[in-house]
Amino acid sequence: MRNKVTKAIFPVAGMGTRFLPATKSVPKEIMTLVDRPLVQYAIDEAREAGIKEFIFVTSRGKGALEDYFDHAPALEEELRRKGKTELLEVLQNTNMESGAIAYIRQHRALGLGHAVWCARRLIGDEPFAVMLPDDVIAADKPCLQQMVEAYEETGGNMVAAMEVAPEKSSSYGMLDIREDMGHMVDVKGMVEKPDADKSPSNLAVIGRYILAPTVLQNLNKLKSGSGGEIQLTDAIAAELDQNRKVYGYRFEGQRFDCGSKSGFLQATVSFGLGRPDLEADLRAYLHDIMQVDKAAQ
Repeated sequence: MRNKVTKAIFPVAGMGTRFLPATKSVPKEIMTLVDRPLVQYAIDEAREAGIKEFIFVTSRGKGALEDYFDHAPALEEELRRKGKTELLEVLQNTNMESGAIAYIRQHRALGLGHAVWCARRLIGDEPFAVMLPDDVIAADKPCLQQMVEAYEETGGNMVAAMEVAPEKSSSYGMLDIREDMGHMVDVKGMVEKPDADKSPSNLAVIGRYILAPTVLQNLNKLKSGSGGEIQLTDAIAAELDQNRKVYGYRFEGQRFDCGSKSGFLQATVSFGLGRPDLEADLRAYLHDIMQVDKAAQ
């Protein structure tokens, strides 16, 4: 019987320089998308997929992130006293119970592979997920849940994949495909951030992974790769060299790159339009500014 995926690593050690000056004092992961921090979207997705243990790889200056998941007794009592039960329920959904969450420090910024490697002792000999909170995915069935269900059939390693324009390939790890099976592709190779004319396909890896513990052993042996960092892509590619399976999974949903300002704004509009309490006002505002733009032309 295949082991269930119950642990997830959240690499959140980055400094968020693209969002300065906001990230001078606020970790990027708790910047608000509508009314929830980015990291809350990742946590909610992980919970839906059956994740029970949440491992955050952090760095100096991330204290506010740790505080966010702690209980707030005074605030909870105030909401209870005022009968604000709906707000109390929302607040309680942000709490993480003792033992369910762990924080590991990444003392040097050596890349995503190194961040995952930092959590190796908490993973042990079990399959695990990796979730990048910058990638927010709107989907009827959460992306990681889709992947976990597929993983239960295939085992091996699995990466979320989406099609990108050729000129975007230099921003992603790109898949070299042995066999295309629709939602699933059998991977024969991976290339980190290739030039457009050297990309083996148009399928890019985005921030959801289900990995075998042998990937951590591969990370033990890696030296710096693309960009002078230890690349997770290289450790997954090493699985192929050892005749272990790697699959790409074409998820159903829309991915927003909230590590960029434009992606964050697009996600804000999209998620705002998806909220019954905000949709009418926001849609009317967008209509008005589009009319003004047309008139100006």
